[in-house]
Formats: sequence, structure tokens, C-alpha cells
Amino acid sequence: MVSFTVTILGSSSALPTLNRFPTSQVVCLNAKLFLIDCGEGTQIQLRKFGLKVGKINHIFISHLHGDHIFGLPGLISTMALGGKKGVLHIYSHSELKAMMDPLLKFMNEMEDFKVVYHPLNFRSSAVIYEDATLQVESFPVKHRIPCCGFVFREKQHQLHLRGAQVEFLKIPVRDRVAIKNGSDYYRPDGTKVLNSELTLPPDPIRAYAFCTDTVQRKQIIPVIRDVDLLYHEATFGEDLKDLALKTYHTTAKQAAEIAVQSGAKKLIIGHFSSRYKHERLLIEEARSVFPNTFAANDGERFEL
Repeated sequence: MVSFTVTILGSSSALPTLNRFPTSQVVCLNAKLFLIDCGEGTQIQLRKFGLKVGKINHIFISHLHGDHIFGLPGLISTMALGGKKGVLHIYSHSELKAMMDPLLKFMNEMEDFKVVYHPLNFRSSAVIYEDATLQVESFPVKHRIPCCGFVFREKQHQLHLRGAQVEFLKIPVRDRVAIKNGSDYYRPDGTKVLNSELTLPPDPIRAYAFCTDTVQRKQIIPVIRDVDLLYHEATFGEDLKDLALKTYHTTAKQAAEIAVQSGAKKLIIGHFSSRYKHERLLIEEARSVFPNTFAANDGERFEL
């Protein structure tokens, strides 16, 4: 099974702390890197945690608050100075292009690659990216400004060959791909060998959901149902439930309730308010509802 990981680059809310940078994460699937949000200092965190800036070709921006986008100019400048070529795709609110274009033009460093912007849909879920192995879907959440979450979901895997049976029947290599895709096999004498006799079930499909800067929103549950790993913001504890609602954020308990109701296998909470010197209180609160909860600490890597 190929590696599918999520690395936390930043886990603070609007105010960074000495131990936590603003929101940013990297999803890695099959050696491809996908960046989610780009808070200030993201390029520093990428280097610190051993992730290659030049391998990032797709950036997903949930919304246009500064703690989720202020790292973009520096990151793009570093890419240009590092000799990056080709296209950098950014999926975001359409206004990001208007914000970034004058700055990039002023920097005058974009010679060998260009930035292409893809506007998000903030009214309904939509598939915004896919390749041979991965599909990314955006879904609206409820914050003070338009905001989206993202689901990274593997596509259906091929069947596994029963090696001993394939070798015993001396099945040519050219026929094995078709068998892995579900076809039966016909021997040279015309005898049919059922696919079920030649294959084992495929690896399970894995999925990761990123949900940040929102009030508790149960409408997202159908989109994120049964994900292997769910990241959900938990800016405050229940003691500040009223403040969470006022600022369009979620408490740790509310994030855990979403994990339970969606059938998530594991929950990561983050986007912690700087008023909390340690995340212990928030973790305990979430685990009282959903025991398999973990803190999003900068530099931590989660394997699906």
C-alpha cells in the first residue's frame, strides 16, 4: 500500500505562538505533495520538517483570512528563486488572484513557472482536483467569510493478483493488468478462468478530511462520512462556547461530536487559541466524546 500521510506545519489560530505557526498542512500521497492553507512561515516549516518546496504543485486555500494566506508570497518567491518550472495551481476564493497578482508582478521573479488560480464553490460540494489515484472535493463550512473544507480521497485500487496461481497458469504479463482491473482470463485452449480465482480484494480506499474555521456544521457529515482521518478546528473549549459561536469557531467537544456523527476513525484537533498555553484541556474535552482524538502539533505526521 502506498504511503498516505498528513504533516502539520502550523496549528495555531490567528495569533501564532512560540510553539505553533498559523494553519498549514501537507498531504502526501504516492510521493505527491499537496499543501492546504499557507499561514505565515509555511516555507520555514516545510524546510524544517524535510518537505521539498519544489514538489508542491497544488495549493488548497480554505479562505482568505491572513493566518491562512500570509505565507503565500514568501513561498512563491522561494519557489521562483529555487528554479521551479511549470505551473503552480491554487484553489481558492476568486479574490485571491486580485490580491496576489500585483505583488507577484512587483516581485518580478516569475520567469519559468506561472500561477493558475481555480475558484472554489462556496455554496455546495464540488470535485476540484483529480488524477489517476486521488480525488479532492471541496465543501462549504460556515465562517465569517466564505470558507471551504477539503476531502482527499483515494480512487479505487486495482485487485491484487494471486501470485502462485498466475505463475502456475503462466499468464503473460500483458494480460495481468486487465486481470487486475477485473477481467477474466482465457487460456490458450479457450478455457475461461474466473477473475475471482486469480485475484484478491484491493486495498481499502483511504480518505482525509480537513475542516477549519467554522461553527459546528452538521451539514458536512455526508461529505466527510467514514473518513480515516478528520482534522477539525477546535479553537476554544466549552468554557468559551459563546465566544466560539460569536467568532464562528468550534469547541473541542463540538469537533468530537462531528467525528462521532460522521463515523471518522481518528480525529485531529487544532487551530488552538493562543490563550491556551497547553492543548491538554482541549484534548481531554474532545476525548470525553471521541476517545481517538489527537492534537495537531507542528511537525507531527499522521499516517492513514
